[in-house]
Amino acid sequence: MKFSDIRDAFPILKLQENGQPLVYLDSGATSQKPLKVIEALDHYYREENANVHRGVYGLSERATEAYEGARKKVQHFLNAQSTKEIVFVRGTTEAINLVAQTWGRENLAAGDEVLITEMEHHSNIVPWQLLRDQIGIKLVIVPINDQGEMSLTDYKALLSEKTKLVSVVHMSNALGTINPVKEMTALAHDAGAKVLLDGAQAVPHMAVDVQSLDCDFYAFSAHKMYGPTGIGVLYGKEALLDEMPPYQGGGDMIYSVTFDKTEYNELPYKFEAGTPHIAGGIGLGAAVDFMLEIGLEKIAEYENQLLIEATEKLQQIDGLKIIGQAANKGGVISFVIDGVHPHDMATLMDQDGIAVRASHHCAMPVMQHFDVPATIRASFGVYNNSEDIDRLIGSIKEAVDMLV
Repeated sequence: MKFSDIRDAFPILKLQENGQPLVYLDSGATSQKPLKVIEALDHYYREENANVHRGVYGLSERATEAYEGARKKVQHFLNAQSTKEIVFVRGTTEAINLVAQTWGRENLAAGDEVLITEMEHHSNIVPWQLLRDQIGIKLVIVPINDQGEMSLTDYKALLSEKTKLVSVVHMSNALGTINPVKEMTALAHDAGAKVLLDGAQAVPHMAVDVQSLDCDFYAFSAHKMYGPTGIGVLYGKEALLDEMPPYQGGGDMIYSVTFDKTEYNELPYKFEAGTPHIAGGIGLGAAVDFMLEIGLEKIAEYENQLLIEATEKLQQIDGLKIIGQAANKGGVISFVIDGVHPHDMATLMDQDGIAVRASHHCAMPVMQHFDVPATIRASFGVYNNSEDIDRLIGSIKEAVDMLV
């Protein structure tokens, strides 16, 4: 599929906002959905709607085949060893909470250290704070510099025999920084620690090979990679998942139940209590197909070109400061403008049909580091192009003229 044809695959991009063609630059919050994904959801509800795993009739068997087929697609997408390592969850947030409340409770004790970075999303901070308050672990924070980068030297210095888990973002949603997670994982393992990677922002923009990374856990959300909301994945090494207790109790995660004892289901179903988001799983599979049809390396290369072009043009605007200029970045640009509140800017830009995010991006410690209340964030997807960038630049200049 050519990038010049990709926009046609997204029906919503034909909309107008305030009388202007929509320019969607908030893929970091959620991506738009291609027709392939929309049609997969529609097909399931029209022609396959039944519960999975339980029915022996044809409709249920077809639904189960489609749902489990999606799990197989995700396994290959991540290069996991087995579908047993692919747990369907609601999203990255639930995946991290699952690890905290199962592996964490079983393997951590008071005084043990969980190492995170200053650039983490709240969903990779708060679950560990909850666990800290519950059992007395300690959070250790790797600082970032004013480029929005973490130093491997600082990281290595903070690893110790007390470090039991490293839980870090692969790509920052607020800065675009891509962390050297393969090297970080190796160093963590040398120190005797396990590694969880928050891949919510990374998976839409680059190829991820969990066996090459050698991470113990990897989490991501479908809705940021052109799939449905409410579905995501926790990858975990089979041996670790096998040792972990269930996260929730109920249907489908059991093998047998008496009032005296419950025997749990095999992996991955031990962690998938209740009726799953069947349509969401199928839609995630369609999103994987969509990305692979384009090509993961081509996506990374194309979005990097957009990043370079947008960065060069934004830097020519007087008073504009880009927050986060790491040497290795993904397609995210956060910025502030002297004398202008980000919310005012984003509101005016919406009148031009430009959808950008203005907030702390669920990364308040990042905002505190740079001493700003919020930033304006333009985050790219495969459907964006140079014309979108030019309209972004034009809208910023118009808004600045009105506000300054």
